Amino acid sequence: CTMLIQYEDVEERKQRLGELIGIEDRVWVKIGEGEKIYPIADEDLERSNAEKTSAVHFMRYQLSQMQVEDVSSGERIVFGVDHSAYPCDEIVVSEETRQSLVADLK
Repeated sequence: CTMLIQYEDVEERKQRLGELIGIEDRVWVKIGEGEKIYPIADEDLERSNAEKTSAVHFMRYQLSQMQVEDVSSGERIVFGVDHSAYPCDEIVVSEETRQSLVADLK
């Protein structure tokens, strides 16, 4: 997955990227009623520092064989964020997207 954080206003972007340090490690996915799966983020290079996070992050989710089977059998996929500076509701992946992910997992 690629995460792009956008703020048109330069000053707002600077402020928010400073508040969002570590967000790339807090974007989770859950398959059915399973546990939250946190990403392996930015494997290619470090994109954050002590002052701010990057506006772009690359995240990979390592799924077990059972989780892949659960997705393939129709379990819902839910994404969320556990970061105090980014409160948001859980997002349920649409059936069309879930089916596309099933094809990618094969």
